Amino acid sequence: MMMRGGFAMVVAGLVLAMPHGALAAADAGTAKEILKRSVAIRSVEGSGETPKLAAYYASVLKAAGYADTDIVITPMEGTATFAATLKGSNPALKPILLLGHMDVVATDPADWTRDPFVPVEENGYIFGRGAEDNKYDVAMMVATMAQFRKEGWKPRRTIILLLSGDEETAMKTARVLAAQYKDAELVLNGDGGGGLLNEEGQPVLYQLQAGEKTYADFQFAFTDPGGHSSAPTPGNPIYRMAKAIDAIAAYQFPPMRNELTKASLALSADRIGGELGQAMRRYAETGDAEAAELLSSRPEFIGQVRTTCVATMAQAGHALNALPQSAKVSVNCRIFPGIAITDVKAQLVKVVNDPTATVTTLDDPTASDASPLRADVVKAVTAAISARTPGIAIMPGMSAGATDSLYFRALGVPSYGVSSLFMKAEDGFAHGLNERVPVAGIPESLEQWDRVVRALAK
Repeated sequence: MMMRGGFAMVVAGLVLAMPHGALAAADAGTAKEILKRSVAIRSVEGSGETPKLAAYYASVLKAAGYADTDIVITPMEGTATFAATLKGSNPALKPILLLGHMDVVATDPADWTRDPFVPVEENGYIFGRGAEDNKYDVAMMVATMAQFRKEGWKPRRTIILLLSGDEETAMKTARVLAAQYKDAELVLNGDGGGGLLNEEGQPVLYQLQAGEKTYADFQFAFTDPGGHSSAPTPGNPIYRMAKAIDAIAAYQFPPMRNELTKASLALSADRIGGELGQAMRRYAETGDAEAAELLSSRPEFIGQVRTTCVATMAQAGHALNALPQSAKVSVNCRIFPGIAITDVKAQLVKVVNDPTATVTTLDDPTASDASPLRADVVKAVTAAISARTPGIAIMPGMSAGATDSLYFRALGVPSYGVSSLFMKAEDGFAHGLNERVPVAGIPESLEQWDRVVRALAK
């Protein structure tokens, strides 16, 4: 897809702030309270508490003036989906969707310094499981939606806040939401993108996420009748599996580019500098093969250059003194947007080149293309970020992991990660111990969501 007008040209032509008129963003104290109460609800898989969290968000919005009919909570297999609608004045316009997830990764409280489900504010941070992923931005979105209703603001486009309930596990709820709300103008996802602070706490860049690589797992299985270990045979499944692993390890998928990677590499080139920065610029401009190889030698950049597949789990044998009867290896792939899952599987089969292997696609992966860098989205996000921190670098980006956006992109709904969370790299503990978020950025986060949503829904 072609970029409308060019990302750099759009950014360069913007004023630093977008006027609000008399309207104001949500109250920071209210947003912080929503965040802390959210963290206290143990919305992990199997807990049954995600519907309780959805009910809490509903209570916040109803207290702000939303009617019962504006909010829909749908129970699903122990979890739930959440939808809250602020109707626009022009029903002919497609709605804007605000997207996030309520569930969090499971954790053992014994491993934490603090109870992960008792939110603690300490040294400028709020600690707790899910504080970063994804309850911070969900709290900002809920507070913003509440503020819109309190003001009586009437957008032209309908705004719908959608929250899934199993993003960290099966992602079934996002599939359902995407199917229900596929007739939308675009998605603004709080679980993607975001800002980076340096060690001194100063903002250095903001990433607008407009694509993510497809996640897919394949299994290669090998079998043999086996026998006594004192009588080796040439069909040993472990040896055949080892050859397959070596073949996959030695293979590199061809380098690829799209408008996201070209724009982000070009904008990063001067910041990185040196030989690596020069390679970024050459690859962004010409697709230079040598530049691609240099970038691929760096773990932090290989995902921006090509599809990657890596062996992650292996199982084999049944006894120390017996020839193995089976061996299997799981291969995890992060597939470049626009490439079919079946094509990657076929290439891996060709690389392994063992007709005795049984190759299976695990679960039910979904592929999606990158979203176009729409001029209206780039303008709204750039204006909001520039008002928050003038002069900051704003870069389009493609994530190596997957969020709920992939299901909307797969159905043709342009989706953008626009998290309002600015953090130091060393403070990122999502999915890990002692997860935390800085408190100081909450007022600016609310202002960011307010500006972006108003600009696109007005």
